[in-house]
Amino acid sequence: MDREDEEQEERARPRASAAAAKENEEDGYERWRWRRVMLKVSGEALAGEEGFGISPNVVKAIASEVAEAALSGVEVAVVVGGGNFFRGAEKEGNGLDRASADYMGMLATVMNSLNLQAAIESNGVPTRVMSALEIKEVAEPYIRRRAIRHLEKGRVVIFGAGTGNPFFTTDTGAALRAAEINAQAVLKATKVDGVFDSDPKKNADAKLYKTLTYETVRRLGLGVMDQTAITLCEENDIPVVVFNIARDGNIVNALRGRSVGTCVGSADKCSDACE
Repeated sequence: MDREDEEQEERARPRASAAAAKENEEDGYERWRWRRVMLKVSGEALAGEEGFGISPNVVKAIASEVAEAALSGVEVAVVVGGGNFFRGAEKEGNGLDRASADYMGMLATVMNSLNLQAAIESNGVPTRVMSALEIKEVAEPYIRRRAIRHLEKGRVVIFGAGTGNPFFTTDTGAALRAAEINAQAVLKATKVDGVFDSDPKKNADAKLYKTLTYETVRRLGLGVMDQTAITLCEENDIPVVVFNIARDGNIVNALRGRSVGTCVGSADKCSDACE
């Protein structure tokens, strides 16, 4: 670790102590439910109301909540999508093959990762971007043991470039990295309040599911994550909490195990996680 990193982490320690003291003082405020989590943020969520690019206000809000959790001792890993710039699966055709389109989408996730890194570090939390594609000038290469070591040292780790392979979504990348780093849950931050039985934008009476099993998600074809991601989470017994990132405090509330959105997982994990 270089001198700049040491100074940054030294400055963060007083904030961590203050955050922990505040947490202990707040009456009735639950302790953190998980100690190591994977936060999946869609690219569309970063765009905010603009629908394209990056909304500074959205990034600032996400960074603030991630920093609050990290300063309180939660080990936070993040995977960011790239749909606010480029979605490979939708750009195939007109001379662009699917693999090339997916690689372009991976580069979009790296841009989002660098932006989020700067925002989190502005809150006093050391942050590392690790890329599945080698871009050594701006990001570390992904090495599992190094990522875990960063988390253990209190740094936020942002995984860019998905899995590094075409034909795989960033949801699958989040599930894969979550399993690799032994995350206790995947928190999927979206632009909707959770998983509904129909499109809430088209049906005012759409029902919000509070809990779902992996099998139910597959059987009903619910759009929580792609099937590969859901299967990875099921095989590793990792609950997935889907919630609306636009609501203030939802990231922190999800980390505390409060009822936000929809919990997908085994019956015991969701009953414990989403009270």
